[in-house]
Amino acid sequence: MAVFKSKINVNSDSYKENRKDMLALVDKLIELNARAPKISASKKPKFDKRGQILPRERLARLLDPGMPYLEIGNIAGYMLDTKEEEKSIPGSSIMAGIGFIAGVRTAIVVDDSGIKAGSLTTAGGYRLMRTQEIALEQNLPFVHLVESAGGDLMNYTVEGFLDGGRLFANLARLSKKGLPVLAILHGSSTAGGAYMPGLSDYVVGVKGGGHAFLAGPPLLKAATGEIATAEDLGGAEMHANVTGLIEYLAENDGEAVLMMREVAARLGWNENCPSPPKRIWAEPIYDSDEIAGIVPTNYRKPYDVREVVARIVDGSDFSDFKPRYGISTICLQAKIYGQKCGIISNNGPIDPDGATKAGQFIQLMDQANTPLIFLQNTTGYMVGKDYEQSGMIKHGSKMIQAVTNTSVPRITMMIGASFGAGNYGMCGRGYDPDFLMTWPNAMTGVMGGDQAATVMEIVANAQAKRAGIEIDQELAKQQRAKLTHVFDSQAGAFYTSGHLCDDGMIDPRDTRQVLGFLLGTVWEGRNRTVKENSFGIARL
Repeated sequence: MAVFKSKINVNSDSYKENRKDMLALVDKLIELNARAPKISASKKPKFDKRGQILPRERLARLLDPGMPYLEIGNIAGYMLDTKEEEKSIPGSSIMAGIGFIAGVRTAIVVDDSGIKAGSLTTAGGYRLMRTQEIALEQNLPFVHLVESAGGDLMNYTVEGFLDGGRLFANLARLSKKGLPVLAILHGSSTAGGAYMPGLSDYVVGVKGGGHAFLAGPPLLKAATGEIATAEDLGGAEMHANVTGLIEYLAENDGEAVLMMREVAARLGWNENCPSPPKRIWAEPIYDSDEIAGIVPTNYRKPYDVREVVARIVDGSDFSDFKPRYGISTICLQAKIYGQKCGIISNNGPIDPDGATKAGQFIQLMDQANTPLIFLQNTTGYMVGKDYEQSGMIKHGSKMIQAVTNTSVPRITMMIGASFGAGNYGMCGRGYDPDFLMTWPNAMTGVMGGDQAATVMEIVANAQAKRAGIEIDQELAKQQRAKLTHVFDSQAGAFYTSGHLCDDGMIDPRDTRQVLGFLLGTVWEGRNRTVKENSFGIARL
């Protein structure tokens, strides 16, 4: 192994231009991340009047102070439910992430009832479901702070209703697998919202505030003519005394959170997982802040991805596997916070040799039980007569086969271009990596807009020639512009992240910390012993 020697000149014009462009995207990310908290906080007078604390304050009190917390789906929903950019709320009415409660790494969802009364939107449903999936995959307890008006009826679709059943099925699956499901009933939770505590193993309810009913008083009156108060119909005190839905009754939100921390602590959850080996590491010798100036936001501008890796891995120290073979595909072995990993990235398109090298490297990491990190930055697999005759299909296919079937954890970072089958070979969304995070400069698609328009133009010209038809050049120009827009408008990171294509967007300069956290999560998930049961814990 050898410490990488950087060639970056932080005083160069190109570095300064890259940094300016990247930080502009980071500023946009910061602004978008701030929207939901601002809207929710504006409802504080209403929460104060009800004697409640804001949802984000509930989350802050639930988490262990000073411990890391990683948001899941922070940009989900951006420009999804509305085309009016200024009205779009990234993250929607759900907060979701992985954090520590009483020392236990936990998957956490919090209904933000300061936004649309906590009703479940498309994006909110995605965040909730994805966090449940992560809990199942990584053997994590699941905690839900519930206060929801149920499904978002203003944007109702029957397919959304049908798919929503998965949210409840996942709670049953978690319990069956032996993963504790815990809930706090903070406020009114109607219909689907009521099944969240109904399918939890432990429920804390807030007296006078928490309500759970399949049909609230208005719907009950409309459906049956019966008149009942919210307290009689589904109050927390009633559920604690009469139905047994609630195990622990709290006087207020603050006490409920303290009770949940106590319940989590008494699970003894960490006794079911060995302590990770003691690890010693050195920080990278190069500043991670420099990543902002290394990576151009224009994916057509080349750079050496090793410069990025040198600012992520311990001691800027890594082994370069077959560096003279398939040179545009980079395969490295390194450590992040003392945790071993194999890193695959790109300095351009993937050729037959690069695909062959990556396929072998993946198998070697599988043999060594070493997690894989994919830093996606490729315009795809090489095309052309020479590459086709060199077996690009065959070699690319075996890379895809290896990345699909490896048994080790896989973490994907979208850090640049991700086009065509290169997305697949580099463990894209369709390959179910353990986690997939995005940088704000990433571009994703089957191909670039210019290439797509050119392909269709060639096809149209050939068809017209065969039919003896003269092409209308003005119409062709308009069609080209339209097709280019269709492809390019969907390629940007804010579009893909908003349209639920990743697990969240991060500042590139935080990549080392995020990868360290995720490597710790997948290690724990694969080293934990869980006690499965037949059906899940039935509420009796």
